[in-house]
Order: sequence, then C-alpha cells, then structure tokens
Amino acid sequence: MPRKPKTIPGPSRLSRILARLNQEPRPVLPNLKSLRLTFAYRNDHFGARHFAKEDLPRIRYANPAIDIYVNKPLKTKEEKWKPEMVVELKNGTTHTLDMEGKWSSAIFHELMDLSAGPWWQRWKNEQAAAGLPTTPPSPPPPQKKTGAAAVLP
Repeated sequence: MPRKPKTIPGPSRLSRILARLNQEPRPVLPNLKSLRLTFAYRNDHFGARHFAKEDLPRIRYANPAIDIYVNKPLKTKEEKWKPEMVVELKNGTTHTLDMEGKWSSAIFHELMDLSAGPWWQRWKNEQAAAGLPTTPPSPPPPQKKTGAAAVLP
C-alpha cells in the first residue's frame, strides 16, 4: 500500500471554477430577458470569442433564467461581417451591441451598463473611489514590430 503524502493538496479544479464564477463583480442582470451572440467560429472576432469563453459562463451562473443563444457560423476570409450581440430587456426593448474590434472587458462593461441597474453604478463608483478598476485590467495592446520582425511576413 502506498504511503500518503504529507503535503496539503492545492485547490481542486472545481473550487477554482467556482471561484471564477463567483468573482466580483457578480453579473446579476435583473432587467435582462435574453442575449443573442453572433460571431465567427474561428480566426476572427477575438474579443467576442473571449467574452463568450470567459464572461458568458459567469452571466449564466448568476442569471439561470436568461435565454442565451450563441451562433458561431463559419466565416471565410472573403466574407465581411461584424460580430454582434442582441440584448432583449424585460420591458420588451432590444439593443444591438457591436462587438467589432473590442476587448472582452469592454463588451462586458457595455452589457452591464445597459442591463445591470443601479447596483452596477454603485459598484463602479466604489471602485473608482478606492482607485481600483471595475473589472480586472485587460492586457495592453500589442506593440509595433521593429527590426527584422517588421520586415518578415
């Protein structure tokens, strides 16, 4: 029979997932009825794809009654169409958010501004007063290539 290790195991995979789902600010959206996202299956619309991977599970976990539809059609290089999110509120109004060229954090902020309600404004004010960002900071934009890397394809 093997001996038990004397080290304390780290956090389990499930506890890390739950920590991510419950991360502040928790996206409780009381005014939201449904979301419809359309973005390319691959090779384009990176901010929208990152939003769907990182923030959409948090939104679903905090709001299980919201209808969420994700459409990821194949897109060729010749096709030119923009990713979009159609937000339907409980009062019946719909808003279309353009996700072209935006970071996932910017998409998250737009959605929260549109449908979160007064608690989101309080959260933003509290974070600004404390000198903290409202959400974790996004990475800096890529820098221009210099030297041989700028010349080579």
